[in-house]
Amino acid sequence: MLRSHTCGELRISNVGQTVTLSGWVQGVRDKGSLLWIDLRDRYGITQITIETENAQKGVVEIARSLGREFVIRVTGKVVERYSKSDKLDTGDIEISPEKITVLNSAIIPPFTIEDETDGGDDIRMKYRYLDLRRNPVRKNLELRHRLAIETRNFLDKLNFLEVETPVLIKSTPEGARDFVVPSRMNQGEFYALPQSPQTFKQLLMVGGFDRYYQIVKCFRDEDLRADRQPEFTQIDCEMAFVEQEDILNTFEGLVRHLFKTVKGIDIPALSRMTYADAMKYYGNDKPDIRFEMKFVELNNIVKGQNFKVFDDAQLVVGICAKGAAEYTRKQLDELTEFVKRPQIGATGLVYARYNADGTIKSSVDKFYNEEELKKWALAFNAQPGDLMLILAGEENKTRKAMSELRLEMGTRLGLRKPKYGMDILQRTEKSNGKKVYSFRVDISKYNQINANFLIELFKEFNVQNSISFELIKYFQNDITSVYGGITELSKEKINEIVSKKKDGQLREKNYLFIFAEGESFVFSTLEKIRERIASRYNISDSKDYAAHWIIDFPLLEFSEEVDSTSIGETGGRWHAKHHPFTSPKPEDIALLDSDPGAVRANAYDLVINGVEIGGGSIRIHDKNLQSKMFSLLGFSQQEAQAQFGFLMNAFEYGAPPHGGLAFGFDRLCSLIGGADVIRDFIAFPKNNSGRDVMINSPSPIAQAQLDELNIVLKK
Repeated sequence: MLRSHTCGELRISNVGQTVTLSGWVQGVRDKGSLLWIDLRDRYGITQITIETENAQKGVVEIARSLGREFVIRVTGKVVERYSKSDKLDTGDIEISPEKITVLNSAIIPPFTIEDETDGGDDIRMKYRYLDLRRNPVRKNLELRHRLAIETRNFLDKLNFLEVETPVLIKSTPEGARDFVVPSRMNQGEFYALPQSPQTFKQLLMVGGFDRYYQIVKCFRDEDLRADRQPEFTQIDCEMAFVEQEDILNTFEGLVRHLFKTVKGIDIPALSRMTYADAMKYYGNDKPDIRFEMKFVELNNIVKGQNFKVFDDAQLVVGICAKGAAEYTRKQLDELTEFVKRPQIGATGLVYARYNADGTIKSSVDKFYNEEELKKWALAFNAQPGDLMLILAGEENKTRKAMSELRLEMGTRLGLRKPKYGMDILQRTEKSNGKKVYSFRVDISKYNQINANFLIELFKEFNVQNSISFELIKYFQNDITSVYGGITELSKEKINEIVSKKKDGQLREKNYLFIFAEGESFVFSTLEKIRERIASRYNISDSKDYAAHWIIDFPLLEFSEEVDSTSIGETGGRWHAKHHPFTSPKPEDIALLDSDPGAVRANAYDLVINGVEIGGGSIRIHDKNLQSKMFSLLGFSQQEAQAQFGFLMNAFEYGAPPHGGLAFGFDRLCSLIGGADVIRDFIAFPKNNSGRDVMINSPSPIAQAQLDELNIVLKK
């Protein structure tokens, strides 16, 4: 081995030992008589300290020849560090080198290999192998590894078998576009890369493998966005001899296990919401329920007052934004422009402010007097200080637009950001009217937090130059002002400040941050400080995650687009809301002939923080019912047999009742990791154009290969 220890391993207990480390040069600092090398590997950084007058022969010369990212091996003695660093796990020690060997030199990298790099997305994607050396990327991939291991551990204990399914399969209709692969041995024919292992996992159930899973690559040729990649990973699962309740309980258990073992937090039992309620109260089928702000339908209240926008609308619906009545005209104009964006599609926005003095002022006072507006407030359960926002128009379009507005308000009001168990509290000083903000960290849980780290954090954000503040430690019933200072505050005064909100009471082993004034500055800075503390000490809180099931989806949805497979008197066709193998609710099967649109699916989605993390269904296991489903979707018997004959034939040999689901593994990683972009959790992702700029793929292939496949490219 070229090393005896890693660069993140050594502690004060290792002082006096002779060790060998190998890694990359993070940086070199040369002060003449002293020279320091920061040596980095996947596990951390260790400082190498050279006293130039006492150094071994050749060590100084080699050290001064080193550049960033040189690969070196250092042998030396572990000594106690004179100036310790709480920013490094190895900050209590350093290495006094006896020998330095250059294993490989390096040219200057195109961006700094630091947590906060100067490299943009494009350059880091091109040199992804360098980006992988950065701590944030490494931590993301370590998190992904932990989630995969814990998934396998959980399912293995429940007797699930991990079974691989084919990657070269048959192209089938429905869903997104397939990636296709030409077959050299079967000229003119093509494989498809699987969008999911759907039919194969059903065949495994027919084959008697009653509990299956795999962490599997899937492929979809669709337009990309932050939470999509052309190749992505699923936790794919299927069970036989089960009903919907069995599936939900099993995989709710998996989700709670992952949060507990990987994040260290207990997720409460998942609530359930019907698709109908999700659409009625939130306007979409994956609502973010970290905050309330439910839709309120106003048709019966607002119509008949000669306001044409409302009178002609199919739906008038609104939300109540708590505490937002102080929004300025500029902010309200911004919201109006937001809902009028083409991708949202509203024609305008009506608002009503419930002022602190009890009066209500709206943008439609010409049509509605205060008595009428009070009826609005009653419907919204609004209180003084609240802002009511209303949209009107065609029902589906208006619900979609209101859903986007609700999320926008949730973001603007800070309701969608993690708080890490550190709520920001506010009070107003009676003497001068100044606002005081505070939050606390419970160090009884995170006892590694120390004042030096917090003080350095305050200095970094220049808190003392922007607002008055005080950092206070409460331990063994003693309050100590650690740093900064509004003024000397009494214990009673501090308790008064933080006891205004439930769970805000100062407790044993707390650090308390008190900030005075600086209202325009305080929230953005406090949130950044809070995020840094949470990241440094891996702090998380169950309240930052709202997980729930959506159930009772429609089985089918109708499209008015007419094509060769259209059915129905008015043209158009039915499409499967999930996929053609989803079973209807048993009690709704009779409606397939008379009212297909009313049939509910035996399907379910898992939603966390407004993100669809997974979904599945109980499958059709009866050949006759599957044939009826294909018929409703516009397949002739011949087309159904050609596309899915292998599955239909398998059902002839005794298919058990079965069902399952698939989690989007990349999305789950990004959500638990606190990021919006899934590619941060993929070692070698594609960009938003579906390209791998590192290896320049996709790319042309040689004419000889095209000829061998009998493919002619159009010009």
